[in-house]
Amino acid sequence: MPTIPTRPLGRSGLEVPVITLGGNVFGWTVSEADTFLLLDRAVDLGLTFIDTADIYSRWVPGHTGGESETLIGKWFTSSGARDRVILATKVGMDMGDAGRGLSAKHIGAAAEASLRRLRTDRIDLYFSHLDDPETPLEETLQEHAKLIAEGKVRATGASNYNGARLREAMEISKKNGLPGYTVLQPHYNLMERADYESDLAPVVAEHGLGVVPYFALASGFLTGKYRGPADLAGKARGAMVGKYLNDRGFAVLAALDAIAEDYHATPARVALAWLIAQPGITAPIASATNERQLDDLAEAAKLRLDDAALSRLTAIG
Repeated sequence: MPTIPTRPLGRSGLEVPVITLGGNVFGWTVSEADTFLLLDRAVDLGLTFIDTADIYSRWVPGHTGGESETLIGKWFTSSGARDRVILATKVGMDMGDAGRGLSAKHIGAAAEASLRRLRTDRIDLYFSHLDDPETPLEETLQEHAKLIAEGKVRATGASNYNGARLREAMEISKKNGLPGYTVLQPHYNLMERADYESDLAPVVAEHGLGVVPYFALASGFLTGKYRGPADLAGKARGAMVGKYLNDRGFAVLAALDAIAEDYHATPARVALAWLIAQPGITAPIASATNERQLDDLAEAAKLRLDDAALSRLTAIG
C-alpha cells in the first residue's frame, strides 16, 4: 500500500500526513465500537494526525462535551497506539459549568481535563479554539507557553481568529519571547474561500504558519451526496449544507464530477486534492463515519491534480 505523503506542520516541529482525521464525529454520529475500528484502520492507512476538541460533542442532547476526547483516550489505552499519533485538541468554546474563553485559569484547567479524558501525558498540538476578546492575548500566549514548558503541550495553534488578531498575537509572542502560534485552523474549502484567501493567507505566509482547514468537505456537500433539498432531510449536517444548494454550488459539483471521472476518483478526493494543493495548506481536516470514507481520505492524500484541473476548480470561486 503506497504511503501517505507527509509535510512539516509550519514551524511546529511536527511532521504530519497531508490529511487530518477529524474527530468531531466520535461519540456523535459514530459509536464507541466503530470509533475504535475507524481509528485502528486510520493508523494502518497512515492517517495518523487526529484532530478533536474539548467541546466535541456538547451540541448533542445529553452530552456535556469531552465525548470525542474520551473515546480517543479509551482507544489509546486499548490499542497502545498513542506514540503513533499526532494529536490535536482545542480549548476556548463554551463548556457550560466548566467555563469558556482563553484566560490562563481556564486554559490550565481545560488542558488538565483534556489530558485526563485523552489518557495521555501530552497534547501534540493545542489550539485556541475561538478568539477571546475579553482576555489579553499576552495572557493566553503565556499560559500556552507554560504548558509547553511543562511538557504537557508540544506546539500551539489558533482557530477562528481573523487576520488582524492573528497578526497581533504573532507580534506579541515575538515581542515577549513566547513560543507563539505555529498553526492556523481556519474555515476553508472550495465553497468557503474569501475570508481565508483575502484575510488570513497573508498572515500565514508572513509567519510561516502550518494550516489545517476545517470543514474541508463543506460539511459533506463536496462529497456530492447532497444534490437537492430532499437529500438534506434527517441528516445530521443537513442544516449546514442547505446554503450551498445554489448555482455556484451546483457548478462546483459539476466540475468535481467531471474531474473525478477523468481521474477515476470521487468528488471528495478531488475536493481534498484541490485544497492540499493550495499555497500554504498543510493538511485539511475531514472526518469519516465508515471505512469506505476513510479509504477515500487516504486516496485523496495521494491524488495529484494537474494544473488544468486545479485551475478549473479555482476559477469557479
